[in-house]
Amino acid sequence: MARKKKQTQPLTGNALIEKVKQLSELTREEKAKACGYMTTEKDGSERIQGMAFLNALLEADGIDLNSHTSKGNDVGRRRPSYRVSVQANGNILLGKAYTQAMNLKPGEKFAISLGRKHIHLNKVA
Repeated sequence: MARKKKQTQPLTGNALIEKVKQLSELTREEKAKACGYMTTEKDGSERIQGMAFLNALLEADGIDLNSHTSKGNDVGRRRPSYRVSVQANGNILLGKAYTQAMNLKPGEKFAISLGRKHIHLNKVA
């Protein structure tokens, strides 16, 4: 059996999520390869590490499938629910977890577009 030799360090965390968003038109295998989830066998053939890529995406998104902790053990670690309510004054408040996930800076502007079931925020250049 041929031994594997790792080419590059694969992307993780926010860098992985941003790269996958940039490569939205590519297939899953092409995205995995572009993000560094590929090994070269001793015979020169390439092998895509699909499961490692998907697991890294889940971990980067804050999902841990191996976790055995209950909700009581997550004290102090809030994760965004991706649901917000309209306040009494008619405002919608987006919390810090959302702005951090989107790498937003104070003063950045957005165009709001209303879909049938969603509200979309599009960054204005």
